[in-house]
Amino acid sequence: MTSDPTPPGPALLDAAANAVPIRCVTADGWAAVEVGLPPLQRRFAAATGFAPKAGRVALLPGEDGGLGLVVLGLGEAGQGHRDRFLAGKLPGALPAGDYRLEPCDALDAGEAALAWLLGSYRFDRYRKPGEPRPRLVAPEGVDAAAVGRVARAVAAGRDLINTPANDLGPAEVEAAMRALGERFGAAVTVTMGADLEKEFPLVHAVGAASPRAPRLIDLTWGAQDAPRVTLVGKGVVFDTGGLDIKPASNMLLMKKDMGGAAAALAAAEMIMGAGLPVRLRLIVPSVENAIAGDAFRPGDVIRSRAGLTIEIGNTDAEGRLILADALALADAEEPDLILDFATLTGAARVALGPDLPAFFTEDEALAGAVAEAGVRVNDPVWRLPLHPPYASLLDSKVADLNNAPGGGFAGAITAALFLRRFVRRTRAHVHFDLYGWNPSTKPGRPEGGEVQTARLAHALVAERYRRNG
Repeated sequence: MTSDPTPPGPALLDAAANAVPIRCVTADGWAAVEVGLPPLQRRFAAATGFAPKAGRVALLPGEDGGLGLVVLGLGEAGQGHRDRFLAGKLPGALPAGDYRLEPCDALDAGEAALAWLLGSYRFDRYRKPGEPRPRLVAPEGVDAAAVGRVARAVAAGRDLINTPANDLGPAEVEAAMRALGERFGAAVTVTMGADLEKEFPLVHAVGAASPRAPRLIDLTWGAQDAPRVTLVGKGVVFDTGGLDIKPASNMLLMKKDMGGAAAALAAAEMIMGAGLPVRLRLIVPSVENAIAGDAFRPGDVIRSRAGLTIEIGNTDAEGRLILADALALADAEEPDLILDFATLTGAARVALGPDLPAFFTEDEALAGAVAEAGVRVNDPVWRLPLHPPYASLLDSKVADLNNAPGGGFAGAITAALFLRRFVRRTRAHVHFDLYGWNPSTKPGRPEGGEVQTARLAHALVAERYRRNG
């Protein structure tokens, strides 16, 4: 186990001699701030009609004609919901240069610094790099190294989701995990080919039609005698729906169907980077759900790694199949905690929208800890029930389970109940059903791929094992 050598990526400055100050103001505090401004800045703010509504930014001149002060509006104090990542709007609103946040009671400095770095993200792989970006001096008292670790992990996960499927197949997911393992001295093993068909038959079946070979990638890190934490991520690099083919419009974002794997990788990077005292395992089944003569079919019956037989009700419900085999592997060693991440159901998005992932667990204390961690780090989730009577909806007349029961009721719940059948020994299991995408740009959350629940998972593990990262 080695320490993180800190690869290039989002980071805070240690210091900058001529950093431009950023002052945060609420609507009721603006009058006092305005009176205290130098006359030039006061007149400029008035001439431009600045009002400190939430997210409004004023660029005020200095006496030398350069930029002298940035004012960030926070809106009405105590009224309505204030976006805790509001400072994440600044990187897109400011010219290149160095900046520093003035102390502000209305914003948490560490959260504002993280929001800045998250809002600085750009996916430039396929275009010329843009203009230099503004940089922020680490606010006093903020652990710049910890904030930078989290931001770099988020950026790496976003890059994976944003990369189109022609450049990100199962082999590239494997390469990303191997690179992560090399950085931290973790062991990585890969199961493919005949071994995959024998040991993980559901993973093999889902990926068999693609010329890009399916595989199961398994990373382990940490002391053997430490508490065992296992992360499992759905790694479907592209989902056509298989023979139950999706409409063309529904395929446009299917490069993000490996968003669960990206979230799991990001969470693993944060955990290892913080040196948390756990035995970490990261399992990613990675496939392309394609169409060819050897594609699995509706009505097929496939025996899973756990021994349960699965009738294929719909080939577009493939994510739960590959997760079933991966969860059976994870559960076999009875870890202290299993967290699985997947862009699994449209039903969860209908219920909660794109910004609020659903989560499921039978452990009441763990459910409370998950929800609290999400609130604490501004990575929110909402619990949906593992309603036992709905388990009968998974019944099959020819096999132990059907992967896609008809009727359309409770789709997110039945998917979670399906997965739960493959975690028999480990009670502390949480399933996250996430969207993995920002449909529009918000402060700290640029439009595009998003590793929802990764920061939550890191915070949960850090709190559970009593070391902050």
